[in-house]
Amino acid sequence: MKINWEVKLGIVLVLVTLVIYSLKFLIFQNPGDTVNYVFNSLGFLPINVLLVTLVINRLLTMRSQRERLRKMNMVIGTFFSETGNDLISLFTRADKDCNTLSSMLDVKGEWGKKSFSDAIHRCQNFNYSADLSLDDLAALKEYLMEKRDFLLRLLENPILLENESFTELLRAVFHLQEELGYREEFSELPKSDILHLKGDINRVYGRIVISWIEYMEYLDEHFPYLFSLQMRINPFDRNACPIVKS
Repeated sequence: MKINWEVKLGIVLVLVTLVIYSLKFLIFQNPGDTVNYVFNSLGFLPINVLLVTLVINRLLTMRSQRERLRKMNMVIGTFFSETGNDLISLFTRADKDCNTLSSMLDVKGEWGKKSFSDAIHRCQNFNYSADLSLDDLAALKEYLMEKRDFLLRLLENPILLENESFTELLRAVFHLQEELGYREEFSELPKSDILHLKGDINRVYGRIVISWIEYMEYLDEHFPYLFSLQMRINPFDRNACPIVKS
């Protein structure tokens, strides 16, 4: 039977321990002292286990979680830079009630956890009603087809599986892209199919708003300089400008 490296390492370490104690016994000729030292070491062993398993392992786990969170939000930031902000701008232009949504997402530097939490709650109950024209549907289809490879690479990234909200957003975007891709000419679609596409669009619209708020909360807490830029290009603010003004 093949022995894995953990078993081999364990055997080596036990042999090293036996060699050390044997040398101690041969050199000092004091078996009582050796046995006493062995029992002292065994008595301290539970504390070693406690330190390694509960304290050190916990610290390493926390560090690993922070690193995964950082990498995950880097990927999410790339999504908004490459695709997300454009989709938000398109949806809000087609939403008659976008001013109400914009007022709820007038995110400023003084926002705290409660403000972001309240914004998420309000936006989860908001009635998203983006009504894209036929020309906008055609443009959205072309845009999503161009971004398909980029979105596929995001979906293949295993680190995003830890963020259920963002994963659901990507699924909704892919579903919308597939629905649009199967339609050649939008001017000939019946009203029932247009309403179906509108539902798919507003599903993406609602999910992308929530993911945007969550991402802004992360930037506000960890990367204020990135948060500052995102506020200057806020896709919900039609007067947004990246230029820093006094």
